[in-house]
Amino acid sequence: MPTVYEFRVDGALPDAARDAFCDMRIEELPAQTVISGPVIDESHLHGVVAQLRALGLTVVSARPVPSAGRP
Repeated sequence: MPTVYEFRVDGALPDAARDAFCDMRIEELPAQTVISGPVIDESHLHGVVAQLRALGLTVVSARPVPSAGRP
């Protein structure tokens, strides 16, 4: 079962980056952008972080989002 992760990056997300994460929720805050969505395994997690870096974004944090249905 996938785990929902929250990725925080500095600044706004360029349009090209939005296209790369079209299956994830994107929320722009004043100084950061929060990208969240399901991550199926550790390899997928590393791939998302690598994609963020390849787009020139500074990753501030990447963390699993607690779910009410999970221990």
